[in-house]
This record gives sequence, C-alpha cells and structure tokens, in this order.
Amino acid sequence: MKHLLTLLTIFALSFNSAFAFNNTSYWQQHVDYTMDVNVDVETFTYQGTQSLVYTNNSPDVLQKVFYHLYFNAFQPESEMDVRSRTILDPSYKIGDRIQHLAPEDIGFLNVNSLSQNGVALNFEVVGTVLEVALNKPIQPGEKVLFEMTFDGQIPEQIRRSGKNNKEGVALSMAQWYPKMAEYDFEGWHADPYIAREFHGVWGDFDVKLTLDKNYMVGGTGYLQNPDEVGHGYETKPLKKHKGKTLTWHFKAPNVHDFTWAADPNFVHDKMQVPNGPMLHFLYKNDLEEKYAKRWKDLQPKTVALMAFFSEHIGKYPYEQYSVIQAGDGGMEYGMCTLITGHRTFKSLVSVTSHEMAHTWFQFLLATNEARHEWMDEGFTDYICTIAENEVLGIEDNHPLEGSYKRYIKEVLSGDEQPMSTHADRYKLNKSYSTSSYRKGAVFLAQLGYVIGEDNLKETLKLYFKTWAFKHPTPNDFIRCAEKVSGLELDWYLIDWTQTTNTIDYGVKSVTSSDENTLITIERIGLMPMPIDFVVELVDGTQQHFNIPLRIMRGEKPVAKDTVILEDWAWAHPTYEVVINVPKSNIKSVVIDPENKMADINKYNNKN
Repeated sequence: MKHLLTLLTIFALSFNSAFAFNNTSYWQQHVDYTMDVNVDVETFTYQGTQSLVYTNNSPDVLQKVFYHLYFNAFQPESEMDVRSRTILDPSYKIGDRIQHLAPEDIGFLNVNSLSQNGVALNFEVVGTVLEVALNKPIQPGEKVLFEMTFDGQIPEQIRRSGKNNKEGVALSMAQWYPKMAEYDFEGWHADPYIAREFHGVWGDFDVKLTLDKNYMVGGTGYLQNPDEVGHGYETKPLKKHKGKTLTWHFKAPNVHDFTWAADPNFVHDKMQVPNGPMLHFLYKNDLEEKYAKRWKDLQPKTVALMAFFSEHIGKYPYEQYSVIQAGDGGMEYGMCTLITGHRTFKSLVSVTSHEMAHTWFQFLLATNEARHEWMDEGFTDYICTIAENEVLGIEDNHPLEGSYKRYIKEVLSGDEQPMSTHADRYKLNKSYSTSSYRKGAVFLAQLGYVIGEDNLKETLKLYFKTWAFKHPTPNDFIRCAEKVSGLELDWYLIDWTQTTNTIDYGVKSVTSSDENTLITIERIGLMPMPIDFVVELVDGTQQHFNIPLRIMRGEKPVAKDTVILEDWAWAHPTYEVVINVPKSNIKSVVIDPENKMADINKYNNKN
C-alpha cells in the first residue's frame, strides 16, 4: 500500500501541473488489471483469467474497445512475418524465421470469453488486435469491468518475447497478455504488431503467476509473497510448500505494461542504490566465468547509472529495478529490462545504460512510440551515451559525434524520411534506426547548441517534472524548452522532425574593406539555425561571434567574450559581418567550431 500511495501522490501532482501547463484539458484513460495465470513449462502454454476495470476519463462516449494480442504476430503469414520477408533490409533477428515455425513453436493468444459488467460480448480477432463490440457504450467518467478468460502459446524466441532464447533462458515474457489499447485525444491506437514498439494505458496491475516451483521469476512489480517463493527474495525463513508449482504474486502500481522472465537456473543478486531503489540482477548460473564476472562487475555500474539518470532527469519513483538476462538483445520494460548476457563488459554496461534510460524516456515519459519513436530512442540514446561515458570514466568532448555522422550519412544516401513517419512505415530498417536513434539523439544535442547547454539540462528536468506518468507529445517537450530558455522554438521542432530539410551554412567570402574585413556567410540548406563562428587571427588569438536567428525572438546565453550580432532573418540567403581587423591579420573564419550543428557539408564551414 505504501508503494501505491507514494506513486499516486506523484501522479496527482504531475497530472495537475500538466493541466496547468497545457492550455487544453489533458486527460488519460486508466486501467486496473487483475490476472491469474497458470504456465506449463513443459508445453510452453498458459491459461489465464483477467479482470480489467477500465475508467473512461475522456470526454467521449466509447462505442467499442480494442485489445492487443501481440503473440499472434509469431505465426506464418502474420503482418510481422510478411513485412520482414518483403522489406529490402530485413532484421537479422526475424528474417524469414516466423514463416518456418512449427505448430508447437508459433505464438498465439486466444480470448475464450469476454464480458462487460457481466454481459457477454461479441469480439473478433484480426491479426494481433481484438476488436470488441460493447453491449453498452462507456460514458465519460464511467468505470466498466471487463472479465476475460484466455490461453496462449509462447513462441520460439524471435523478437523480444519467447521461449529458450539463444543463451538458454527459458521464458522471456513480454507483450504476453491481452492488453487494452490506448485511447487518447487522437482516438484509438490499435496498431497491429508488425515490427516496432508500443503504447499503453496507465494503471495498476495485480498478477499471480503459477509455474514450476524450480523456476525463479523477475520483472515488473513488487513481489507480495517473498517468503513463500524464496529464490533470494525472502526476508525470513521460507514457508513450507507442497506440490510441483509455486504462485508468484506481484503488484505494480501506476505502470503501463507488465513483463517477466523466468528460468530454473537464475542467479539472483541484489544491490541497493543509496537513496534509491533496490536493484535485482538475474542471470544464468552456468555462464562462462568471464561472463559471470562481468555480471558481478556490472552491478556497481548500474547503481551509478541509476543515480546519474535520477540526478539529470528526475528521481526514479519506484522502489526496485531488475536487470534480467533474457530476450533477444536489449529491451526496456516497467521496472526492468531484458538483456542478453554474452557480452564484453563495455557492451554489458552500454546495453544496461540504454535500457535503463528508457525507464525515463518512454516508460515514465510515455510517448506513443509508433508516432514519435525518436522521442523514445533518440532521447535515450542521447542521455545514455553521456551517462555511460561518465560511469566508465571516458572523456569525450563530443560524445554524440557518431550520431551526427550516421544522420549525415543517411541524408547523403537519399534514403532519409521525416521523423514524423509512423515507425512501421519506413522504407528501410536502417532509415528507421537512423531517424529514431541517431537523428533523435542529435535533436537533443543540437538543441543544446541552439538554447545553451544549461538550458537543455533544465529543460529535461522540467519535462520530467511536468509529464512523468503521462503521454507527452513533441509539442509538450518543445514547450518545456521554450519556457526554460525564453526562446521561440517551434521552427526547430517542425523543420527537424516533420521535414527532411537540411542544415548547410558556409563561409562564402572573406574580403578586405579598407582596414576592416567583410565576412559573408551563406545559408545553403533550407533549415534555419543561429550561427556561432570564430575568427582566428595570425597571432593565435580568437574572436567569437553569435548570430541569433530572428524567429527565435532572442538568443542563447553566450560566453562573455562572445559578440552577439544582429538577427539573421531566415529568408535572406546571406549575412554580412564587418570586423575591425585587416584581412592580412586573419588566419581563418570557422562556422560552428565545436561541431554541434548537424551541418551536412563541413567543407564550406571554413575559409
């Protein structure tokens, strides 16, 4: 109860601040799940019951509802299967593997019965979506009880979920239950599961998992019966139990997903974060010695990562977090991550850093990943790179340089699509990856160039304070940046995320004008930017200048020795600066000397 009250208090405060922050009436739906599931670890099948209390906080009357049935994607001829076989650069994790699955290795979720307030409902399974016709519309503010029985089969480990992954972990259980689709100001989000990621309804989960007593379970939620299940969770002598199975009882307050993993050969370590959560580490006891040592060495680094993210974004609000060897690479979930464990130490730290950072950027700041995938992956890539460098003691003045290069390479390839493209609609997987991860990371790094690094740091904190436990959109983030910086930034959001306009500025000429020098800078690309440039003299001294962008309606904080010039109106293709130095005394003129601007042609930045 303490966990729940704490989180509800945080939610109430943040909800009210969001209401005031937007000039619109923000609302979000709410769900309370109670599930009781029996898992047969011999056949990899399971049966369950689900009671779901759905609260319609919208101003709309709902005539229907939708559930996600993600495991249905792991069947021949599913949309995931067909898309993977027809895209030009298929994922190596999927390829044509689904097409060749045997009947006992496919995944499925069957809904056997469903009722609304005790009245049976008609429903239809359409791929990975359950379409439900209501017997009575749900009115604004109304609570409705949906009761369901369901059964499923766990697929071969192919993508995120499955049985017996490549490292021998028995159960990686993500997207495993019938999950209510999100309904928000844009309507229903009943996207089929084709390749990408997710969007869920905030709520409370009460889950009982019954399976072989030799299996250890870890994942989302607080374990309610540690002294019955043991496996390193107990706080006092274990209660005696009979039979071949154990029931693990978890409660997870204020989350939008529930994930777990299990194996009979897990090692369970714990480490406390000072003034933070308890960390749980679950990994195979038969790892090679070098890998087992790395999992031990990972633990204090994970403590440091948790502290870093809590300091630089916002305090982690739950009382535990688990790093679990499972899945097919690395994937973020509520209160936990599933990662593969056969890695170098640096790779192990890196994947943990990335997936833990997702706790903030998509789990707590729960953007719609299908619509705004760059806010999920890009923001995570940005902050986890900085965190990893600090934790590993790596000094790097430009830690996101690799992301800049990947983005520019994509632009020059001609394959770039706007970041506003739906995550499943990219022509190429590489284009999705570059757009969401790399260009998304550059969005933040370059925003620091536009508004100043200190303002960027404060923006991230305000964003978390305002939008944690909700579903923010790109505009919600940029408004935080505007409030912190005092600048107008809609142009930056629009050009960077909704177009493929590029940045290209160049030093057009440096000419003599009596005892002065005339510097002409030109805008070649369509995307506007404020400009920093430096004039280096032959004696080694430097003069720094900043040209504000007129549509920003202000300028970023600059160093005391930087001269702020007149605004540059975007429509003018050139800008002239006269400095009181003869040309003979000038060694070079360089635009963006710190390379913080994603200029696609660096060769014309210097004269």
